[in-house]
Amino acid sequence: MFLLMDKLQSMLKRVFFLSGFLILGIFMCFFELIVLSKTSNRKVLGVSTKDTVRIFVGNSETLENEKIMVKEDVLGVDARPVIIRRYLEKYKSPLVPYSDLIYQVSKDYGFEYYWIVAIAQQESNLCKKAPDDSHNCWGYGIHKRGTLKFENYELAIRSYAEYLKREYFDKGLTTPEKIMSKYCPSSNGSWAHGVQQFIDEMENGTF
Repeated sequence: MFLLMDKLQSMLKRVFFLSGFLILGIFMCFFELIVLSKTSNRKVLGVSTKDTVRIFVGNSETLENEKIMVKEDVLGVDARPVIIRRYLEKYKSPLVPYSDLIYQVSKDYGFEYYWIVAIAQQESNLCKKAPDDSHNCWGYGIHKRGTLKFENYELAIRSYAEYLKREYFDKGLTTPEKIMSKYCPSSNGSWAHGVQQFIDEMENGTF
C-alpha cells in the first residue's frame, strides 16, 4: 500500500513538473508575440560595417531611435549596398537609383564601396552641383579645354570606377591624402579631410 502511494506521489510530481514547463513555454510564446507586434512598424534608418553591423531602427511614428548591434554573418545580408542607398537618400542625390551599381563596380574593380560616393560628395555635393548635363559628379576631366561629359549616370559611374582603379589604386594611391596629391594637388588638405569625413560617416553610420 505504501509502495503504491509512493509511486502515485512520484507520478503526480512529474505531472506538475511537466505542466509547469508547458505553462512557462506558452507564456514565453505569448510574450514574444506581444514584443513582435509592438516592433512590426519599425523601419531601418541606417547601418554600418566594421566588425559588426549596426542597425538603427526607429518607430515609424515617433522616430525614437535605438541601436541594435548584429553580427554581420547573423544578419545574412551585405550592409554596404544599403549604406550607399541610405547615404544618397539622406542627401537627396540623383545617384540614388544607381546605389547597387556603385557597389557592384567598386567590388568588380577591387576597391572599397565608399570611394565613389565620398569623392562625389566632396566634388559636387553628390552630383547636385555638377556641371550641367555632364553627369560628371567627381570633377575629373574638367579643365580649361572643356569638361568631360557622359550621356547618363551609369556610363559616368562605370568610367569613373575604371579611372580610379587605373590612375590611383593600381599606383598605390589608396588613402585620401595620397589620392589628393594627384587628384587635387593645390588643396591645403581640406580635400582629403572632407573625403575622409564622408568615408567615416558611411563606415560608422553617422549620417
